[in-house]
Amino acid sequence: MLATVIHAVRDIRVETVPDPVLSTGGDAIVRVVAACVCGSDLWPYRGVTPTDAPHRIGHEFVGVVEAVGDDVTLIEVGDFVIAPFYVCDNTCVNCRNGVSTSCLNGGWWGSDDRQGAFADAGQGERVRVPLADGTLVPVDAEVTADMVPGLLTLSDVMGTGHHAAVSAGVQPGDSVVVVGDGAVGLCAIIAAKRLGAGTIIAMSRHADRQELARVFGATHVVAERGDEGVAAVKELTGGIGADRVLECVGTKESMDQAIRSARPGGMVGYVGVPNGGPELPVRPLFNRNVGVNGGVAPVRGYIEELLPDVLSGAIEPGRVFDLALPLADAAEAYAAMDERRAIKVMLQPAPIA
Repeated sequence: MLATVIHAVRDIRVETVPDPVLSTGGDAIVRVVAACVCGSDLWPYRGVTPTDAPHRIGHEFVGVVEAVGDDVTLIEVGDFVIAPFYVCDNTCVNCRNGVSTSCLNGGWWGSDDRQGAFADAGQGERVRVPLADGTLVPVDAEVTADMVPGLLTLSDVMGTGHHAAVSAGVQPGDSVVVVGDGAVGLCAIIAAKRLGAGTIIAMSRHADRQELARVFGATHVVAERGDEGVAAVKELTGGIGADRVLECVGTKESMDQAIRSARPGGMVGYVGVPNGGPELPVRPLFNRNVGVNGGVAPVRGYIEELLPDVLSGAIEPGRVFDLALPLADAAEAYAAMDERRAIKVMLQPAPIA
């Protein structure tokens, strides 16, 4: 089959790799209908995270189950399924505590599972899914092509934006600032509105993303950064800052922006993958009673909650995909996101049927 392989900085290739096979009894083979490039995939692409040897890449996909192991009971051949960006059994104590990203038996796409069998990365024609009963979520509806982008966001970005809002404790009527206008930040706007926020301030300097932010529910847009950005937020929030701030980038500058945009007693929910040396300034946090909560988003636990709203059209996170390309053009997908010519790119290895 064909799949993406990263070889070095800005060197993404689509190559022939071994077909996945059932091997542990609890696994499944999924034919990928749609995958995508994540902002976190750009860290190795740009060389921020080193690539020591060529390896498979990609961790978001939806598709149709083609085969299941003898021990699989909840997933059936023919199911259209959503895969979170990690593997989990959804039954261990950490999963039950709502932190399925720390599953005691889990793992990550593009690496060996706990039993030594390979879990294919998501950007390919097929994926062997370990722990299929816990990892995969079947969609109990007839899925059409126009539904795929929204369902694909539940694999990562919509759940991650939701995690930022939940971690910050967004409540009805709150003022919310969203730092970051990538796919996660835009989905965090959806999440804040869905949870009832009254004022939603999108920090964005790009006209196309500002427009989509407003469509998703932003009531204000702030283009300034640093001291000027903090001042603009305070002007919109009675001079004190926002009740909740959602940090969706992962750099030192974005975390600083988020913390200083919160009011005394406010809360920052952070989900940006840390790069660029973000550190918490404990004394300023202490002095202003600002809280910080978040981390890698346990999106598997959010899929069933968010899925009905995606299916009904109550929320439309699939609009973050502003470019769709065949799998063969994966290198262009990465370049388009790296150069900010696209918010998020969907890769299409195969049609639904």
